[in-house]
Amino acid sequence: MDQKKDSKMINILMIEDDPEFAELLSEYLAQFDIKITNYEDPFLGLSAGVKKYDLMILDLTLPGMDGLEVCEEVVRKYDIPVIISSARSDINDKVQSFELGAYDYLPKPYDPKEMYARIMSILKRTNKESEVKGGAVQSDFEIKGDTIYFKGEALNLTPAEFEVLSLLVRHQGITQSREQIINTSATMSIDSQGKSLDVIISKIRSKLAEIDPEGNKRIQAVRGVGYKLV
Repeated sequence: MDQKKDSKMINILMIEDDPEFAELLSEYLAQFDIKITNYEDPFLGLSAGVKKYDLMILDLTLPGMDGLEVCEEVVRKYDIPVIISSARSDINDKVQSFELGAYDYLPKPYDPKEMYARIMSILKRTNKESEVKGGAVQSDFEIKGDTIYFKGEALNLTPAEFEVLSLLVRHQGITQSREQIINTSATMSIDSQGKSLDVIISKIRSKLAEIDPEGNKRIQAVRGVGYKLV
């Protein structure tokens, strides 16, 4: 089963101070025509011509500069999606990463296969965005800070609902597995997570329907996989 890309090489900038971990991930992704250029020093990484890369994988615990500071600078200056790859388990780190504009947060340790899936999901999403840059297609959803707007109206969401919906909004049109959604949630109940997710989705649908009677249909269940926003 060959999953290699038929198109050009994907170039990823990685800032990770564990060279063995970076090498392991690089070797795995190379089979899919994904090239990782890693810098252990965040200052060197930021001076490496960030805009020439397709995506960034960013650790948070770095020498001399915290990864959250790096994320903030990259999102502010460059049009490049950022995936946080970190062993830090503080809920605030995860929430702040998304607030700063990171596309995804993958807690270590993880299987390289999952990172590959996250990379491809994000690139499909960002490529769609670039195809409609002329304004022909516009999302009904907008994220501003800790608020999500649907058709111009602010949604009154709990922290867990915000985390789930913001992930779906950032990857609109792309199916997110149940595991992806649960792993990126900092506030979802650890006990009975699958059940909690279904309850959260149901509540979000109800709140969307309050603004638009058809709004509840915007989140679709993909049988055996997860959910997607359409």
